[in-house]
Amino acid sequence: MRRLTVNFNSHTDAVVVIAVGLVNALTAGEARGRPYEPPAVGARAEVVAEILDAGRGGAVAIGEAEAGELAETARALRGVFEAVSRGDVDTAARTVNRLLAETDARPHLDRHDGEPWHLHFHGAGGTLAGNYAAGCATGLAVVLGSDLHDRLGVCTAPHCDRVYVDTSRNGTRRFCSTACQNRVKTAAFRARGA
Repeated sequence: MRRLTVNFNSHTDAVVVIAVGLVNALTAGEARGRPYEPPAVGARAEVVAEILDAGRGGAVAIGEAEAGELAETARALRGVFEAVSRGDVDTAARTVNRLLAETDARPHLDRHDGEPWHLHFHGAGGTLAGNYAAGCATGLAVVLGSDLHDRLGVCTAPHCDRVYVDTSRNGTRRFCSTACQNRVKTAAFRARGA
């Protein structure tokens, strides 16, 4: 049985979770049945810092310009999730390949925060935004290059287009959150009773 386990000690798993967080926070659309607008310039840096902190397990200082760069990356990453949801893995792979080339993702062994040596992917410029963009692209490349590519998805609840990575044992996740899953179940229950 195929299984994807999120292990926050694993850089690849962490950057895929960060990619999901960036796409969901920084791209417009619908979330849990309501229109969603990303944070305005000025508030974006704080939101991005929280996403990076959660994915990395430590405080990350980020400026508004870097948050803006990551908002551009998030829009491109959204295309990967949308393509996989449509069953178009070829388009998802081409998008990731373009991101890998644009970020010039380079492998680099790193050791920090008391962790053993582990693999990071840095961008050519060495900027915080570039490094995270390269890491997210590489993390998605690892997922797409495995038999777990179908674990990336877009919420199937009505009026929600937030993305997710399915870490369940059986790989049957269809919703971005329990809230969306409950909305769909409640609507189905009401429809049966009417």
